[in-house]
Amino acid sequence: MTTPPLLALQEADTAIDRLRGRRSALEQGSEVLAARAEADVAESRLGELRLRLDELGRDQRRFEHEIESMTEKETAEQARMYDGSIVNAKELEALQHEIASVRSRRSDREDELLALLEIRERLEAEASEAERASSSVRAAVEEVAEAAREELSRVEVELADRIREREAIAPTIEPDVLELYDDLRRQKKGVGAAALVDGVCQACHEQLSAVQLDKLKRSDGVRRCEHCRRILVV
Repeated sequence: MTTPPLLALQEADTAIDRLRGRRSALEQGSEVLAARAEADVAESRLGELRLRLDELGRDQRRFEHEIESMTEKETAEQARMYDGSIVNAKELEALQHEIASVRSRRSDREDELLALLEIRERLEAEASEAERASSSVRAAVEEVAEAAREELSRVEVELADRIREREAIAPTIEPDVLELYDDLRRQKKGVGAAALVDGVCQACHEQLSAVQLDKLKRSDGVRRCEHCRRILVV
């Protein structure tokens, strides 16, 4: 069944509007920008984790150095206590207290180091996952950009075809009808004509009254929807 010229024109114009909208979106690169924004968030998260790991690394080295120093001090004090150089009981007692104090501080520092290592292990796992996520998202950006370029090429070809189709249909429509149709398209969100199916306007989807349907059947002029005033093709 051949599509009436006015409906064929409306179909072409609807496709042209859609394709122009899609072309504009692709040219603005909104989808690529969104993908890049997501990638930036992933890289920012990875950067934060790496900075935190660097801080923990510095703290770990400091703790290890302090533990090593305290171990050396304890060893030296232990040697003094048993080398016979200390004969004074009070001095010996003070040395024993010092050794106990060093041992206690070292134990505390070792506990802190253990807790730090547990945190670092967890952050290293998070950083590894964040690095994989960042690489994946960056690869997706390239895929989205390539897909957008390919789609833009297809849209341009289809748009040109639809414009040629419109240029072929428009001359077959009476000038006054075409002018009304174009005016209505500007007023009615791109839809100037619609089919009438079972008494229902396919543009506004309203049922026409029996009186109006009867008038349309007997009318030889341009038929209009009583609700949206678009041109009706019976």
